[in-house]
Amino acid sequence: MNRRRVLNLLLCGSALAAMPACASAPERSLRPQLKPAQPVEGIVSRAGLGGDLSFAVLDMRSGNLLEGQGANTPLPPASVAKAITALYALEALGAGYQFRTRLVATGPVSDGVLRGDLVLAGGGDPTLETDMLAGMAVDLARAGVRQVTGRFLVWGGALPFTEEIADDQSVQAGYNPSVSGLNLNFNRVHFEWRRAGNDYTVTMDGRSNRHRPAVNMARMQVANRAAPLYGYRRTATYDDWSVARSALGNTGSRWLPVRHPELYAGDVFRVLAAGQGITLPAPEVTRSAPSGQDLVTHRSQALQDVLRDLLRFSTNISAEAVGMTATAARSGRPSSLAASGAAMSDWARTRYGMSTARLVDHSGLGANSRVSVGDLANMFRAAASDGTLRAILREHPFRDSNGNIIANPGLDVRAKTGTLYFVSALGGYVSAPGGRDLAFAICSADLARRARVVGQDLDRPDGTAAWARQARGLQQDLLRRWAQAYS
Repeated sequence: MNRRRVLNLLLCGSALAAMPACASAPERSLRPQLKPAQPVEGIVSRAGLGGDLSFAVLDMRSGNLLEGQGANTPLPPASVAKAITALYALEALGAGYQFRTRLVATGPVSDGVLRGDLVLAGGGDPTLETDMLAGMAVDLARAGVRQVTGRFLVWGGALPFTEEIADDQSVQAGYNPSVSGLNLNFNRVHFEWRRAGNDYTVTMDGRSNRHRPAVNMARMQVANRAAPLYGYRRTATYDDWSVARSALGNTGSRWLPVRHPELYAGDVFRVLAAGQGITLPAPEVTRSAPSGQDLVTHRSQALQDVLRDLLRFSTNISAEAVGMTATAARSGRPSSLAASGAAMSDWARTRYGMSTARLVDHSGLGANSRVSVGDLANMFRAAASDGTLRAILREHPFRDSNGNIIANPGLDVRAKTGTLYFVSALGGYVSAPGGRDLAFAICSADLARRARVVGQDLDRPDGTAAWARQARGLQQDLLRRWAQAYS
């Protein structure tokens, strides 16, 4: 490890104590008198990650930087960016905001016949699932609709269509789907295969807990090849997939990303409506916002609950839909995901003084996003004033050498993790055993190694899993050190 990358410790003397919460944290600092704790040099050296390592830990009361390295260096925040998105959305929309998905009639309903078009209209809900659409089909039947004389239209124009969140992921990455104003099952389709003699039977469906409707817009072909593992081609109305026969065992399944989200939702709803005795034509995408009578409305959970799940499960599509909806509420529908990411960056600079924030999206999946750990730590500290963010962050687990969760680690950490290939970030709050509260952010990034593996269309390129484990170990050691040193 290059010694120039190893931390010079900071003594919080009277001069620093007089500083305000650091909008621009010192890059390096003097050595404090610490309680017994692991030396930071040993922690860094033992991890052996290479690349860049930045961290900053602040006293929650004073805002003083207690320990930091490279605190002003902008690095990819990965999914820690979702914490920024949560604050952005809460301010723009309010904790009680609910997304709406509607069934709209463009004509009158008489004697069970809708004389006009039926429109499935999305309102940006990233949490809509097949079971919820099934409930909407039941409600449509209860409203007396049995037949539609016009078209069955699907509309996702509440948000700009984004074909993929990031352009450097494998084609089969289910966490990198399209985003639209109409999203279903996190815009993932379920692919299942089973050996049948010398061949395979395959299915593509939009399953949920209680329903498994087949879909027409996603098609799979088993191909006689060794590589690539998956192939994909987007046509005007289909997601056409192929998979290497040599990669399939006797049976298996996985979720694949959807690139025609409106047609996907329409396919699924058409099957569910048929189960209620309502015959619909094949769905057609409309670019015009629907005008007519709302027959059925599904409302999502309150935004605060959506965000709690978003931070817990780190769903990328949820972050993008929530972030773009917040931008639309603040300044009108954004022209693109990138434009919405830029709008959130401007907000972060103004609201929290995050001068280094340059975000290309709301999820952190785009590796070109940049923010410093000093800015992140300051954001966490400032956001703690009303307790909302801390309350929806998950408890961060500590693990032993075998990877098992330690039941009583001796300190409480509420944080958001972030992982990309050869990027690992963590930010949030730590309560030391003595009761002292700290805000922190950590980022390890070996961007040279990352550049060598992106674009390989592999689910897990060589070396990435081991590197991520080492990075998580370093984070855990730093947190223990801070809890011991600053309790």
